[in-house]
Amino acid sequence: MNTTSQTTIPIADLRRSQPRFQGIESGHRACLGCGEALAARLVTEAAGPDVMIANATGCLEIFTTPWPESSWRLPWMHSLFENTGAIAAGMEAALKAQGKSTKVLAFGGDGGTFDIGFQALSGMLERGHNVLYVCYDNEAYMNTGIQRSSSTPHAAMTTTSPVGRDRMGKRHLKKDILSIIASHHIPFAASASVAYPSDIRKKVRRAMEIEGPTFLLIHSPCPLGWGHDGALSIEVARLAVQSGLFPLIELERGELIGTMPLRQPRPVTDYLRLQQRFSHLFKDDSRAREELEHLQALAERNIEYYGLNSNRDDPCDSEGADTVRRGGQRWG
Repeated sequence: MNTTSQTTIPIADLRRSQPRFQGIESGHRACLGCGEALAARLVTEAAGPDVMIANATGCLEIFTTPWPESSWRLPWMHSLFENTGAIAAGMEAALKAQGKSTKVLAFGGDGGTFDIGFQALSGMLERGHNVLYVCYDNEAYMNTGIQRSSSTPHAAMTTTSPVGRDRMGKRHLKKDILSIIASHHIPFAASASVAYPSDIRKKVRRAMEIEGPTFLLIHSPCPLGWGHDGALSIEVARLAVQSGLFPLIELERGELIGTMPLRQPRPVTDYLRLQQRFSHLFKDDSRAREELEHLQALAERNIEYYGLNSNRDDPCDSEGADTVRRGGQRWG
């Protein structure tokens, strides 16, 4: 008599036994809970080994390559704040001249993308180089002392947008970089969040298949600069999406072709309250109340403009999509 026994393997053990490519190794010097480190890991996992990287000056460059060490398992070049787009374009042109199909990735933070490096990035996009540019958006110049950038949200407190008698943090709105990038009519541009790894993987793989310039903006919480506990990075990232302050969208040739719908939009206060950079907005002050109203209005405008409200449960909406848990564990 034959009997069949069925062995149940714990899902965590199964995941550990399945090898996957890692472009960035553990042992780097990022802060605990660094969203940028997780985002870079997710991007390189999805992109695979046949890539070369141009990396702008910034946190990612600093914490992965303290001389004479490196956390990278891929060909990697340090570019300056201002010329990452140009360096990546030159790498792509050289590979093309050699008849090689290796994809070039360009990595930068918001300072090196929204501000200092935008001229070179714009030129790279306009010339049509086959490069995937990834911006790890932690919304300030974190590596040099938490100064505001044009990506810093309205009313956020930084060392150069302090709270005081004359202002309640940064006066200006976060630059809409995706709309500016989309105006270059590139084949694909999208936003993503470290809280949703499958969404990042899907968008990276789509960009890898495209011949031409592509762009990915990844929201990457910074515990040091945002003032939250490192264990809360994923929760903070998720709330940014769920509140509508950081919509996840996809664009082709400037046209909106996809969004992550919000099943139950959360009030912006749920997101803001977890961060020290917005703590001044929760004091008994009429100016603080006014700024909270402004931020809620910005979120509601995003929800309306991109049509993010979901009328039904969707396995790919902000509640159904798989997410990262503490320690980077996924899917389950």
